[in-house]
Parts: sequence; C-alpha cells; structure tokens
Amino acid sequence: MGDPVRVGLIGCGYWGPNLARNLHQIPQAELVACCDLDPQALSKMQALYPQVVTTLDYCDLLADPDIEAVVIATPARSHYPLTKDALEAGKHVLVEKPLAMSSQEAKELIALAEERKRVLMVGHIFEYHPAVRKIKSLIDQGEMGQIYYIYSTRVNLGRVQSDINALWSIAPHDISILLYLLGTVPESVWAHGGTFLNGVVEDVIFLVLSFPGQVLGHVHASWLDPSKVRRITIVGSRRMVIYDDVADEGKIKIYDKGVYRKGEDIYGEFQYRVHSGDIFIPKLDMTEPLRVECTHFAECVREGKRPQTDGFNGLRVVQVLEAAQASLERGGARVSISPASEYK
Repeated sequence: MGDPVRVGLIGCGYWGPNLARNLHQIPQAELVACCDLDPQALSKMQALYPQVVTTLDYCDLLADPDIEAVVIATPARSHYPLTKDALEAGKHVLVEKPLAMSSQEAKELIALAEERKRVLMVGHIFEYHPAVRKIKSLIDQGEMGQIYYIYSTRVNLGRVQSDINALWSIAPHDISILLYLLGTVPESVWAHGGTFLNGVVEDVIFLVLSFPGQVLGHVHASWLDPSKVRRITIVGSRRMVIYDDVADEGKIKIYDKGVYRKGEDIYGEFQYRVHSGDIFIPKLDMTEPLRVECTHFAECVREGKRPQTDGFNGLRVVQVLEAAQASLERGGARVSISPASEYK
C-alpha cells in the first residue's frame, strides 16, 4: 500500500460526519480538510479532528495541490456542479447519490472524468453491504433459480425534504440494489406518488420496474409512514430471500421455498410444483459498508482501478430516476428506458 490518499470532504451535515469518521480511521486515506456552509458543522468537525483544516469555501479544497481527492456529501442538486468543478480541478471524486439530476449531466461527468483520467465514484453504499453481496452471490450461482420479482420498502417518519421528492432522496438506494442484483437495467418504469405535506414534492412514491425476462421490481419509498422499515424480498423459483436491514440479527433469511412453473425442465408442461423447506440465516461479515466503500475509493485512486460504483453505475440509476420522474409527471404513464451501454 502506498501513501494514504489525501482527501477533502465537502458537506459536513447529515451524512458527512459518517464519511469523515471512516476517512479518518482507514489507513488508506487521510482526511485533511472539511468544508461546509454552516460554521457550527465545521466546529464539530474541528473538535473531533483537530488536525483537519476547515473552510466555508469549497474552492479552497480544489485549489490545494496537496488534496488528491474530494468526497461530496451535499444536497442532491449540488452534486453535478461540485463534481464538475472538482474534476476540472484535477481531483478524484466520490460523490453521494444521486450522481446528478439528469442523465445528460451524468454523461458529462463521466466524459470529464475520462478526459482528466480521474476516478469518479458514486456512493451507492448498499452495493458494498455484506448482506446485499450475499444475495447477489446466491442469484449469480443459481441458488435461487429463476428470479420472478423483487420488491422493497424503505419508509419512515421524518427527515422530510422540500427541494427533492422521496423518489430522488430515498429510492436511489433501492434502485441501485435492484440493478446490482439483477445485473441489468429495467426496460420501462411507471410511478405514482402523493404530495401530502407541502403539495409540491412527493412524500411517498410507488415505483414499478419492468426488467428483461419478465422480472418485476417494485419500490415503495416514503418519509411519511408510522414506522421505520428497510426490507427487500426476492422471490425465485427455487428459493426466496428477505433482507431486513433494521433487524438486530439475522438480516438475511433464506427460505427454501419456491414454485416451478410451466416450461421448466423440473416438471411437466402446464404444471406447477410448490416446495417448502427450511429457513436459513447465513452468517455475515458485518464490516461497516461505508468503511468498505471509502477503502475501495482510496484503493481505486492509488491503484488506478475503476470503482464498482463508477460513473456508468451512477448514470444507470439516474436514468431510472429520470424515467420515473417523467412517469410521475405524466400521471403514472409507462416510460421506456434506453440502455446506457455506450458508457460502460
């Protein structure tokens, strides 16, 4: 391992302190500067990390030749301009989700990172979660059989936002998980939502995703719900899995249950066979996903590797968000998605 990557953090509010803690603790990185528009947030950073320089102006970080990379944890609408400025300043960038607010903006950032030969990584944290990676291995190894459908619920009461809706604020997590697990993008989406609190942005959304091979996905995201739920169910022909992220233990439960359907070799044509067996709870290495993500970013910078959640990965999620937003604005109409394969 070479010298630690010298990192500046832009945004010390809601998620920034978690990034700061991990960047400070991992040996692959050195947190050297923090930026925020709120002096109180900077005071908290300085109290925790006295050696870190603080500033109200992010341009100070971009102008510092000793800072190799920046991590951006600011409101979503600022991701594109801040990432663009950082790449143009020659910095490697880890930006929180979503990468941008349009696919065109995302494509510009991908092209700029390629041109400047800089790492561009998006903080789709659940792709670094041991539970999600375990489910991915089950699917890829054929343990679940044919995937029929996946649905997720990500709801709670609170952290209401007014500048972006629940689709852009909460749903990127689940969209990135679905794309990661299935290894593809949906062919079309349609979405409904409600603007109950301020009449402007949707507090709740119901998103349906139609994937190749007749695989169906569904995302329910809301900050207007009586309880905190973070659950994904994956239904396959051989096995079914429930991933409950708020469970204290047993975050993954593998159900040896399934239904073989017409056309599969396992049983005769026009027939179905149900099987029901045991429930397994696999042991997981519960390393903090954010630590895995930050370490991966530093290693990509130092070794010149392409991140797992690179700009193209971020673009695919933005394409789904963009299509879902168009569906919301068109009363739930189905909106097709063109593959972004030319950017892979």
